[in-house]
Amino acid sequence: MILEVAILNVKPGRSKMFEADFNVAVQYISSTEGYISHSLQKCIEVDNQYILLVEWTSVEAHEVGFRQSPQYQKWKALLHNYYDPFPQVLHYKAVKKNADAY
Repeated sequence: MILEVAILNVKPGRSKMFEADFNVAVQYISSTEGYISHSLQKCIEVDNQYILLVEWTSVEAHEVGFRQSPQYQKWKALLHNYYDPFPQVLHYKAVKKNADAY
């Protein structure tokens, strides 16, 4: 499993519209082969900041399967105009799963 992480800075005054459009856009990402799950969380300390966490079966499922699909074009049309600056998207793999092991 690969974890995609993106910190999303939404333009001021557009959070409610972003959240509504995100709820629509979820259908496009979740229908992609290799998609496992996602979580969108709003920052408490920083206004208009969110973190998007998406679990994929592989980096290729995200980078090729989703980003080169017609679904991505719909996702992009709905969401990309909200970001300032445009988010950096990184991928992570688990090193250790149990929190009590530290």
